Amino acid sequence: MNFKLTPGRLLAAAIVGLAFWIVRGFTEALLAAGAIAIASWPLYVAFRARLPRRVGESGGVAIFTVTISVFLLAPMVFACAALVGEVHALLLGLTAADHKGLPDWLANTPVFGAWLAAQWEARLVLPGALSTLTQHADPGALLGWAQSVGQFTFHHALTLSFTVLLLGFFYRGGSSLARDLIAVLRQAIGDRAERYVDVGTRAVRSSVNSMLVVGAFDTFAMAVAYAAAGAPRPLLWAAITGSLAAVPFLGYAAVAAMALALAMQGAAATALLVLMLGCAVLLCGDKLVRPMVARGGVRLPFVWVLMGCIGGFSALGLAGLAVGPMVLSLCSELWEQRARNLAG
Repeated sequence: MNFKLTPGRLLAAAIVGLAFWIVRGFTEALLAAGAIAIASWPLYVAFRARLPRRVGESGGVAIFTVTISVFLLAPMVFACAALVGEVHALLLGLTAADHKGLPDWLANTPVFGAWLAAQWEARLVLPGALSTLTQHADPGALLGWAQSVGQFTFHHALTLSFTVLLLGFFYRGGSSLARDLIAVLRQAIGDRAERYVDVGTRAVRSSVNSMLVVGAFDTFAMAVAYAAAGAPRPLLWAAITGSLAAVPFLGYAAVAAMALALAMQGAAATALLVLMLGCAVLLCGDKLVRPMVARGGVRLPFVWVLMGCIGGFSALGLAGLAVGPMVLSLCSELWEQRARNLAG
């Protein structure tokens, strides 16, 4: 193919580069909306086929977009709100301990109990010592922390808003966008374009499906585990754990928080049992359920799927959970194609 540079091509490249630079702050929203649209496209097609004709295309897009957004966002919002409530309860417990003295569960903590008790006796032995210590905190540091929290909240609220808007745009023009993408790729790389698009599509759908299935599995299994261990509010904590467990290793934070809350209440044996059962359930979800669900679309060993999820999440946020395995799947397909060409 002839890739001779011409003034027209240079101008086109400059315009495309400028466009990417302008929307660079919305990359996460674009990728998240694209991944959700690809994963849910068969559902959208089935929904549109059953929708009455009197409901126009715009109405159908709006209804489906809102439904999918609520379905995906409600569990995460619920988990975050519930965790905030539990953190508030933890702070109230620390405040009570500041007036009553060293909690028994802190002194009896395995391995670290003696050291924690010594630190408490050295620094917080007097009633109200914790409150006095916090009064000497640097106001500038507290202000900076508050600003960071505000910026974090605003950034993610803006990203979510644009993700929902872009999702509706993709549902409305998804068919034409897919045809145009395949046409452009076919011109650039030949007949293999449709194969690469198919590999990427299946990888995204498998990644998203595995997140949903793992979240549901962990929710039900953790409810049974928490109830068997005698933990309070097992359904609430199971919902929190399952919502967070869609992201690899994030569910362990909920299990640790549950165990810590039980330990603060003096139920050390129950806390240890919850920790063991919770980790066992999460390991089953990540090591067994996730690979089984993703195996049909992501033809990669589990370790590569895991690295794709974690690496994508660290680079692109929640969208990276689907984009990461997709990119690795495309790289694997390119490698296999190159190997076949050399062998042939």
